[in-house]
Amino acid sequence: MLGAGSWGTALAIQFARAGRPVLLWGRDPAALAAMAGRRTNERYLPGAVLPPGLVIEADFAVAVRAPDIVLAVPSQAFRSTLEQLRPVLRQGTRLAWATKGFEQDTGLLPHAVAAAVLGRDVPTAVLSGPTFASEVARGLPTALTVASTDAAHAHHLATSISSERFRAYTSDDIIGVEVGGAVKNVLAIATGIADGMGFGANTRSALITRGLAEMTRLGLALGARPDTFMGLAGLGDLVLTCTDDQSRNRRFGLAIARGASAAQAHATIGQVVEGVRAARALHGVAAAHAVDMPIAAEVHAVLYEQRPLQDAVANLMQRSVRAETDAEAERSR
Repeated sequence: MLGAGSWGTALAIQFARAGRPVLLWGRDPAALAAMAGRRTNERYLPGAVLPPGLVIEADFAVAVRAPDIVLAVPSQAFRSTLEQLRPVLRQGTRLAWATKGFEQDTGLLPHAVAAAVLGRDVPTAVLSGPTFASEVARGLPTALTVASTDAAHAHHLATSISSERFRAYTSDDIIGVEVGGAVKNVLAIATGIADGMGFGANTRSALITRGLAEMTRLGLALGARPDTFMGLAGLGDLVLTCTDDQSRNRRFGLAIARGASAAQAHATIGQVVEGVRAARALHGVAAAHAVDMPIAAEVHAVLYEQRPLQDAVANLMQRSVRAETDAEAERSR
């Protein structure tokens, strides 16, 4: 496991709980030493005890000798971690990641970044779905999706992580699963803002539903299947991230609505808020593919164009009347 933040640690705990030997590597040797001594990750996952089968490994070259490597690093560190991995990656190694989001400069999804850095011969997969790290670490019942174009790899990874209280499903729609993970964080900022402004349950429900439509619209433009967005990595992750305050992106939106600056909101949360960078990358991807994403566009305008919150709300509510579904809109033309 490469990445010793909250999600990387939680995944390492779950693999160990499922009976798999796990090496957990991170970039901070001092933090790793503290984890090895205390058998907890007090900074990112306080109170969660590391199982005996989980070994803290500070040597990157040793950590990547495993036949299966899972990356759980922020999206901005994904390419650099792959580049660090490339010269020491051994033949036959299977790779997976739990990283979510479009790459900032290129607009590429993680699977495309991996192909660009490592080539297309390495078996790859993505893990995504409605999963808060603290609940996974505590062993609460959880389900996620493992997506890969290599069915054997997806099945092996899903089997390796599954246990009595953790269920993994497989998919071959890696694009759809990654789009769901990339878009939901931006929409969670939107729902956090709405709730912080006191708009209530009606607004939250509308944002989630119309946000799902935006997510699906973009996914189809990029080659995903529509049914993926009704699953765990689409609707499931979207509902989780938009409705529970364990979500850093939702808490960021709440803080913005209450008058905090982006810097103040980040400082309060104390961890990476993926949706902030994702909003900028998503804005470029949607424009490049001529996909209408009004909620995501207003989040971008609030964060990067200094648009007042009330103006963003007015822009969404005063859009011209149209059919609810794209299919209906197409038929009415």
